[in-house]
Amino acid sequence: MRKKQTSTAEPSSSNGKSLPRLKEKYRNEVIPKMIKEFAYRNHMQVPRLDRVVLNVGMGEAVQNAKLLESAVSELSVITGQKPVVTRAKKAIAGFKLREGMAIGAKVTLRGNYMYEFLDRLMNIALPRIRDFRGVSPKAFDGRGNYTLGLKEQLTFPEIKYDDVASIHGMDITIVTSANRNDEAKALLAHLGMPFR
Repeated sequence: MRKKQTSTAEPSSSNGKSLPRLKEKYRNEVIPKMIKEFAYRNHMQVPRLDRVVLNVGMGEAVQNAKLLESAVSELSVITGQKPVVTRAKKAIAGFKLREGMAIGAKVTLRGNYMYEFLDRLMNIALPRIRDFRGVSPKAFDGRGNYTLGLKEQLTFPEIKYDDVASIHGMDITIVTSANRNDEAKALLAHLGMPFR
C-alpha cells in the first residue's frame, strides 16, 4: 500500500481559484531576490504591495453628467470593482463648480484584484501605448509609493473604442509597504514594471 503524499503547498485561495500569476511570482521569485539584494533578516521585512488606487478626474462632468457615468462604467470594466464617485470639496466660481458636485471616480484594489490588475497593466496595457519607452523611474513620493498617469483609457483592451463617450486619462497609484524609494523601485522592477 502506497503512502499518501501530503502537499506542503499553501492552499490556493479561499474561493477555490488559483493564485494570481503576479502573486505567485512575488512569493517564489521576488522575495528571495529582495532578501539577497537588501540583506533582510527574514521574509517579513520584504516590502509588499498594499493597494492600487485608480483615480479619474472628469472636469467636463460639470457640464455633461453622461461623461462621468461612462467613466464610472469603464473603470468598473477595467478593474472588476464598482468605483466610488468623488465630489468637489469646495466651490470654485471660475470653473463653475459648486460644493458636492460629482467630478470624478476612484477605485481601490486590494488582494487578488490588485495583483490581477497590475499583471494586466504591466504586460498588456503599458506595451500598447504608442512610442512606449518605459515608465518614469522618478515618480516615487519618498515613502515607497509610485504614481503613473495614463493619457487615455483605451490602452486597456477591455475598453471598446466604439462605446467610449470621451477619451480621458487616469492616475494609478501603487502603494507599497516599503519605507524608501529604492526598495519600492526594486520591488516593482522585480515584479515586471517596465522602467526606462
